[in-house]
Amino acid sequence: MPRFGSIKRRELIHYLRSLGFEGPYSGTRHQFMVKGEIVLWVPNPHQGDIGKELLSRILKQAKIDREVWEEL
Repeated sequence: MPRFGSIKRRELIHYLRSLGFEGPYSGTRHQFMVKGEIVLWVPNPHQGDIGKELLSRILKQAKIDREVWEEL
């Protein structure tokens, strides 16, 4: 189960795929993942771990509750 905190980009993509997202696909500046009508931009890989605040914003855009995230 992922804890709600800093996470590596590769792990974020793995968990998003387990929640039904497809991708990542190449965009103009960032890669993105898709689930139905939700398009979720994924941070660039060269910027280090994804912090707690950015993870919170990503999960909000993906419409994933913190409880659901921590149950994976």
